[in-house]
Amino acid sequence: MNERKTIYLDEGLEFIQKGITKLKNILEGLPEPKFSSEDYMMLYTTIYNMCTQKPPHDYSQQLYNKYRESFEEYITSMVLPSLREKHDEFMLRELVKRWANHKVMVKWLSCIFHYLDRYFIARKSLPTLNEVGLTCFRDLVYQELNGKVRDAVISLIDQEREGEQIDRALLKNVLDIFIEIGMGQMDYYENDFEAAMLKDTAAYYSRKASNWILEDSCPDYMLKAEECLKREKDRVSHYLHSSSEPKLLEKVQHELLSVYANQLLEKEHSGCHALLRDDKVEDLSRMFRLFSKIPRGLDPVSSIFKQHVTAEGTALVKQAEDAASKKKADKKDIVGLQEQVFVRGVIELHDKYLAYVNDCFQNHTLFHKALKEAFEVFCNKGVAGSSSAELLATFCDNILKKGGSEKLSDEAIEETLEKVVKLLAYISGGQFTSKMEGMVRKVTDWTSARKIQTSFEEYLSNNPNADPGIDLTVTVSKTDIWPRYKSFDLNLPAEMVKCVEVFGKFYQTKTKHRKLTWIYSLGTCNLIGKFEPKTLELIVTTCQASALLLFNSSDRLSYSEIMTQLNLTDDDVIRLLHSLSCAKYRILNKEPNTKSISPTDYFEFNSKFTDNKSRIKIPLPPVDEKKKAIEDPVDEKKKVIEDVDKDRRYAIDASIVRIMKSRKVLGHQQLVMECVEQLGRMFKPDFKAIKKRIEDLITRDYLERDKDNPNLFRYLA
Repeated sequence: MNERKTIYLDEGLEFIQKGITKLKNILEGLPEPKFSSEDYMMLYTTIYNMCTQKPPHDYSQQLYNKYRESFEEYITSMVLPSLREKHDEFMLRELVKRWANHKVMVKWLSCIFHYLDRYFIARKSLPTLNEVGLTCFRDLVYQELNGKVRDAVISLIDQEREGEQIDRALLKNVLDIFIEIGMGQMDYYENDFEAAMLKDTAAYYSRKASNWILEDSCPDYMLKAEECLKREKDRVSHYLHSSSEPKLLEKVQHELLSVYANQLLEKEHSGCHALLRDDKVEDLSRMFRLFSKIPRGLDPVSSIFKQHVTAEGTALVKQAEDAASKKKADKKDIVGLQEQVFVRGVIELHDKYLAYVNDCFQNHTLFHKALKEAFEVFCNKGVAGSSSAELLATFCDNILKKGGSEKLSDEAIEETLEKVVKLLAYISGGQFTSKMEGMVRKVTDWTSARKIQTSFEEYLSNNPNADPGIDLTVTVSKTDIWPRYKSFDLNLPAEMVKCVEVFGKFYQTKTKHRKLTWIYSLGTCNLIGKFEPKTLELIVTTCQASALLLFNSSDRLSYSEIMTQLNLTDDDVIRLLHSLSCAKYRILNKEPNTKSISPTDYFEFNSKFTDNKSRIKIPLPPVDEKKKAIEDPVDEKKKVIEDVDKDRRYAIDASIVRIMKSRKVLGHQQLVMECVEQLGRMFKPDFKAIKKRIEDLITRDYLERDKDNPNLFRYLA
């Protein structure tokens, strides 16, 4: 093989310079033929040979220096002069162009000088060719111009904030330079651009906010704030780095919301109070979205919400008090009317603001807490001499017995009772404890009965053979929850016997351990009465229906025959027949035609009976006990109050014993105060009541007085 000819330094550098000059001319747009593969191979081979020649002709270091000097010379002679003569947006465009050209130059020269990277640079642990190329631009161009570039970019951002159109792609390309210059680190972007941009952002929105807070209503201000935040996020997505988003939004939120939070929320005619008062749901939702973004921003909003709900609830209490005081002179069933109005009002209030919490305030725990505390304030106030707990209990009793004054459907009753149960969470524990517990158990039992009926209906649809023949609704209740009702073995008509049998078989599929007892006195029945003038629908009790159905097979029946066939007592038969033959609706004709029932009477179906209505309800006359209850509605209230006093005595006793067990020895005044503090959340104990309980505990050997100081007590273990 022929020995390779030595390439001397000057000769080699001259040839390489020609290739570099050609590349520069191409980048500058001067007429120059493109690089061919032969051109590239000649340059690469020359550098390879100069690096692999034996010393002293190994010119690796000199070539490494030449690589760096090529960039420095080009930047100094061509790039910097072109940038220095331009300003603002024109300078930015030139910078983007020069940075793009510089990266092309780095790419080409890195390929031509690649052999240095492979061996010389790796062996000497020097910066790579790519690093050297980028560093040259950073040290010579970026360090001189980054301040001007930053100011120009921020100026364009502010112009865009004022509504002007700007070249977003240009800004994206410029800011990419700040990132790429860092070569994997964000220091240059963060320190040389982002910090100043954030400072300018704060100043910009500080100026805006100071004007808006004076000029705009709270809703208008919030609309502007929300729009600003949206635009800043949009700005990040188009040209800022994603890491800037939380910092940028924090600045905007601070200046627009944190600084003016109190002024904004407390604006007299449009602040949070006004929005709640005027039911501005959309504005309240926006307020939550905005103030949830700033530290502890929701605290004042939830506080105002609590104040507002408390005020509305307290107004309901006052309204109920005023209505009761105006009607006191009438001596009517004021409590019955008042409980309906007040409890309905509280339920509607709770529905309304629970919807606010769930929707406007996105189910946030802070607002659930505010709602709870607000309702606790007025739900524990007295109304017309009755506590809210008593009113709730009576309201539920009324709903369960009669469907309330609104005559609610079963579904509406269930829904209403569920809402009342939610209100129970706000009632202090010491208020009418036994009454409230009983009410809750009744509500639960009612719900259970509805589920059993639904299950029965499914059973009938799935078992065609199990057909009761008529529409049947059964309410299954627990005996220990409701009052004791008289049970008797009524001889049911054949139509009803089948119903009882079908339901009995269904119930056995549900439980084997419970016995059904049918309370016919509480049942109702809808009968179709075919009278000569017209057909009527009769709403009667089960016993009344059983009596009337006897006349389907008999034209005339005696008192004793009816009594025997129905298997009822004299008292029950008399009430039953009186309602059908002597009262307002005379479905039966009686012989003799007197106003009282006698064992010698005979009865016939009154085929001539008619009424203006097509549907009539035939009531039974009340028995003496019920009459008494109607005449004296206060008795139950007195009993409830007595029960409460008893419950409270136990609560006071338990509190005193707990305190003394812990403290062993305590003075009278301190014992009373600690007892009041402990029981405060349940009820407000009377000082005299506490004193009586202390005396009682002394007689029962739980406590003893100190022999020397009668105001000092000791606990007896």
